[in-house]
Amino acid sequence: MSPRARLAAILAVLALAACAQAPHRAASAVDEAKVDAILVDVKSAADLGETGLAALAAGDTDAAARALAAAREAFTAAAGRCATTPGCDLERVLSAQDALVARQTEVLIGGVADRTRMEDATPGEEVNEESESPLLSEVPETQRAVALLKGQDLRTLIRVNEPVKAALEEWLTWMRPFLLEAHENYQFMRYRMWPEYERAGLPEALLFGILAKESGAKVHAVSRAGASGPLQFMYYTGRRYGLSVQDGFDQRFDPAAATRANVAYINDHLRIFNNDLELVLGAYNGGEGRMQRLSDRGAKRFWDPAVFNRLPPETRDYVPMVLAAAWLFLHPDEYNLRFPQVDARPGEITLTRATSLNELAVCLGQQGNERGWFRTLRNLNPRWESTDRIPPGTRLELPAVAAQAYSRTCVAGPLADLAAQLHTARKPGAAPASRVAGGGAPRTHLVQRGETLSSIARKFGCANPRQIADANRIKAPRYAIRAGQRLVVPDCRA
Repeated sequence: MSPRARLAAILAVLALAACAQAPHRAASAVDEAKVDAILVDVKSAADLGETGLAALAAGDTDAAARALAAAREAFTAAAGRCATTPGCDLERVLSAQDALVARQTEVLIGGVADRTRMEDATPGEEVNEESESPLLSEVPETQRAVALLKGQDLRTLIRVNEPVKAALEEWLTWMRPFLLEAHENYQFMRYRMWPEYERAGLPEALLFGILAKESGAKVHAVSRAGASGPLQFMYYTGRRYGLSVQDGFDQRFDPAAATRANVAYINDHLRIFNNDLELVLGAYNGGEGRMQRLSDRGAKRFWDPAVFNRLPPETRDYVPMVLAAAWLFLHPDEYNLRFPQVDARPGEITLTRATSLNELAVCLGQQGNERGWFRTLRNLNPRWESTDRIPPGTRLELPAVAAQAYSRTCVAGPLADLAAQLHTARKPGAAPASRVAGGGAPRTHLVQRGETLSSIARKFGCANPRQIADANRIKAPRYAIRAGQRLVVPDCRA
């Protein structure tokens, strides 16, 4: 048995235990310190898992197996304590488990190489590696809350207090490149997101603030905790707000659908928290149950020390960072900030030849965009993996300037041929690209809890689940799959 196969077998045995639902427990006082300690352990378990995956990528299968086994034990222990601790959000534990399983699968089968991974969903948290963020220093006594009133200009509502000023400094210094990239990414998909906020009477600056902090406006961002998409919805919260999985596509990655869900969440929680935007943002990041308990359902304000000082550091950092990004969106000139100006007029193309998003990025080059078009192609066409060979006749969205370049360089000619040649090349030792019978585009399916290969085969019209197993190198006799695993689904009828 090869080392990779041996590790796959070990991982099958060490699969993370999932708690389907927490046992019933009587209402009792919530010990926030205990809840925080559990979440710290969950992060440590995720870190152990990342260590194991790094060892696996380096070919050290023994170290990988040890680290992943330790991660499994840590997750199981944390889930057990969470299930019996009042106020602990079990979804966070399960989502972190699922995220690690999905990462294991990607590493083992050479999964999606361009899937954006955010460290806990945002680059901003790297500041805590060596020193505490200045946002977590002493906060003034209770200040006027930021109330979101539909139709009113957010710039008249935000009070720039000390934590927000500290956040402004972070955005304007080492995080400036992240902010500029987020703004550029957002401009290209603004037509998919802003109309949802506009219809709801919510300020665009708020949308940008959340988007910048959560994902940098990268549609395929996935955190170690399992939050996914441009607005970083957890799986179960997303389902609650209409983000389901359709034909294998997780709608959390759809910018328009994710924005609709975000609007619904904000509106629901503005009602719960008496139009206190800061409390709503705190709930979005740190959990609505905890925020309701600490604030007395909006009776206390976010900056009240009785609320703020009992929040986890991530949430105390998150809210000022979102408000600061929104403030800079409204007042760039005052801070010597120049957001990139792009020609973001939307366009579309109809493919004249089978191609992938990777190939399009190569043949389009930097025509109309000095950064190139890869990220924009991914953001505007999230249902396709970058390596999928998309059949002719398929309509794709991309900016109008890129659509014009497509007809010049990607329909035919040396650049189109070069892009196809590069796409078929493989790194030494890499698995060959999946090929779909009949020349159609490969479909993918994100495995959900409770699904089996047989149920997935029936869903896609495959008479024998072995067809899917063979396409994904899933071994007999168990044919084990995991929630969060992305499967290539061949055209079984070809």
